Amino acid sequence: MTSPLPHQPLLKTPLSGTAATVRVPGTSANLGPGFDSLGLAVSLYDTLTITTLAGPELEFELSGEGVAELPRDASHLVVKTLDIAWARLGYSRVGVRVTANNVLPHGRGLGSSASAIVAAIMAANALVAPEDQQDKAWVLQLASELEGHPDNVAPAIFGAVAVSWQEGAEFASAKLTPSNVVVPVVAIPDVELKTERARGMLPATVPHADAAANSGRAALLMHALTNDPSLLLAGTRDYLHQDYRAEAMPASAALVELLRGDGHAAFISGAGPTVMVLANGGAEAEIIVGRITNLRNDNENSASNGVSWRVFRLEVDLEGAKVEMHP
Repeated sequence: MTSPLPHQPLLKTPLSGTAATVRVPGTSANLGPGFDSLGLAVSLYDTLTITTLAGPELEFELSGEGVAELPRDASHLVVKTLDIAWARLGYSRVGVRVTANNVLPHGRGLGSSASAIVAAIMAANALVAPEDQQDKAWVLQLASELEGHPDNVAPAIFGAVAVSWQEGAEFASAKLTPSNVVVPVVAIPDVELKTERARGMLPATVPHADAAANSGRAALLMHALTNDPSLLLAGTRDYLHQDYRAEAMPASAALVELLRGDGHAAFISGAGPTVMVLANGGAEAEIIVGRITNLRNDNENSASNGVSWRVFRLEVDLEGAKVEMHP
């Protein structure tokens, strides 16, 4: 006679017929010298609504950036993340409707994958019983595990400037509020660059002098962001990653060089190819917008030849991801 199988606890299921809407800001990682540790939340927002269904259906209502290329099955990043988050909470997915409006362009260095991951985790967390819900530190831990690093997910969750780090398997982040005169301007090219390719161009080691110089600039950037924005140009100087990746995004590298030559704090946003500039006040922001806009009429310039730029003057998002429940 065989022994009975040990009792397996049944997983709970989210209550059907409820919905959670999550609005997540776009993010810029690194900010020049803060490789894999610094991030900034900006006023471009993806919106995700997860509605639980009574049956096993998986439905999609997708709009905005990149939707033609996105899967509409369980391989969608949002659905995969929901499944992982619910499993961590002791739940299993039944049917869901995924309604998403994507504003963040994919493969441009503005945190589109981090936004999807954070939105799905926060929706999953909001749709379980109150006694099973977790805090934002739990969201940060899981999102960082899935994204591989916290530099985008932390500002997406908490807003403002996030300084993030890892101790063993644990991720943590501290929130800094920048000076209210800091104005982010982004130039988004019409070309895409996969993060995996950009990371593959980085060397395994860098000279000690470069590491030391980069450490000093990252520290200076924290002071420039919060106390003295006149130092943003010096504070955003990078020694670790941008030069190594320039070959993969020549127009972006040329635009950074042009803007920095004009005295503006330009850098590659995340893995690129978007260029971000941190302006010291609205007047400088308008000058930067005009400078990039004028490149469209200058086909001889290496920052414009063959590339079209969308330019946005943004604000720093200070609150991070927000959840709204719909009964």
